[in-house]
Amino acid sequence: MSRFVHSSSTRRVFMMQVATAATAVLAVSEVSAQAMLDEKDPQAVGLAYKADATKVDKAKNPKFVAGSNCANCALFQAKPGAAAGGCPLFGAKQVSAKGWCSAWAKKA
Repeated sequence: MSRFVHSSSTRRVFMMQVATAATAVLAVSEVSAQAMLDEKDPQAVGLAYKADATKVDKAKNPKFVAGSNCANCALFQAKPGAAAGGCPLFGAKQVSAKGWCSAWAKKA
């Protein structure tokens, strides 16, 4: 009988540990997903990212077209009207919907 109680207790402890670990992982991923991309980030610098497309230097970025921004880019991953969203080019960091980078591609 004691063997059954010990086995049941071990399973219960294991399940509680799994639930706690899963909650911690979700909390950490939620926080990291909300981090905004810094314009000084090496990846951002390499792609000429600006959080405000109106501040893009047109002389240095001849691909820039007036009116283009992250919100109307094919790579932008957010609901319409969102102030920020994900971009696969920048990993877990979010970009501003009003931003722009040299990888901008018109949304279909």
